[in-house]
Amino acid sequence: MVDLTTTYLGINLKSPLVVSASPLSRDIDGICRLEEAGASAVVLYSLFEEQLRQEEVDLEYHLSNGTESFAESLTYFPQASEFQTGPDGYLNHVRQAKSAVTIPIIASLNGSTLGGWTKFAGELERAGADAIECNIYYIPTDPQLTSEDVEKTYVDIIRAVRNTVTIPVAVKLSPFFSNMAAMARRLDQAKADGLVLFNRFYQPDIDLEELEIRPNVLLSTPQALRLPLTWIGILYGKIKADLAATSGVHSAADVIKLLMVGANVTMMCSSLMRHGINHLRHVERELRDWMEEHEYESVAQMRGSMSQLKCSDPTAFERAQYMRAVKGMQHIHMAGWR
Repeated sequence: MVDLTTTYLGINLKSPLVVSASPLSRDIDGICRLEEAGASAVVLYSLFEEQLRQEEVDLEYHLSNGTESFAESLTYFPQASEFQTGPDGYLNHVRQAKSAVTIPIIASLNGSTLGGWTKFAGELERAGADAIECNIYYIPTDPQLTSEDVEKTYVDIIRAVRNTVTIPVAVKLSPFFSNMAAMARRLDQAKADGLVLFNRFYQPDIDLEELEIRPNVLLSTPQALRLPLTWIGILYGKIKADLAATSGVHSAADVIKLLMVGANVTMMCSSLMRHGINHLRHVERELRDWMEEHEYESVAQMRGSMSQLKCSDPTAFERAQYMRAVKGMQHIHMAGWR
């Protein structure tokens, strides 16, 4: 029997199959079904910075509106039970999830600025979250903003959250840095326990009939795997932080490739949205079968074996291999014209 256990953020997991933040975790029944299907941990759907800001605005309105009318207006103050907006509901969801399942529950905070929302991490820890994933969703659009300013925002957010909690903290990144390796190192030095590679930015579409910008969320495809595979392969062994792969993880083959380049865990979402939660069972079964057939005893034995650090041809991750790939495409093109 092969050993699928792995560690992520210092937490022992029964397998590398983790469910990333998605609507699948919006109800407790869904989380229970994910555990039954084989998920080793679940990242909850994200709580957004804007939700926390809105709660503050709503609370200020209810506490002040009408209080200057006459003395009895103090009775307008709402009861604590009326404060059940997004943040409080999210905390309750964490508590209920922890009571319902035995697998780790990772809370997700989605924000882009350094502010009060980072302090909410402490509330999540007290609610029982095993770890926190900071999804820093940040698209710089100010032409006056330098790359140093952008990177400092990420580092400052991680330091602020780290100073607030004792549980592990991961950061979900975009790939759009001038030097991804240097950025990973800075976050590692800021005490991030894990890097989640990569965030998929929202890209709007245009409704040609209504002439309006419309939201358009696309599920990932297996082709999206190449980006996290490349960077996890490069970063493995060069930073202390754990590495989680997300985007493009659809099959056991995808999981195997990512483990081989150095991922601690592989996070799935789109494939489960397409094929259903029980797709997890299929992926785990095929992962076991492949490992047995190829005589791998454990995930630990496999992990990092094809990373840049251990690969017989380290240039496979760099420019030299790109030139070879381009030449290969030229040969294919010429063959097509014959």
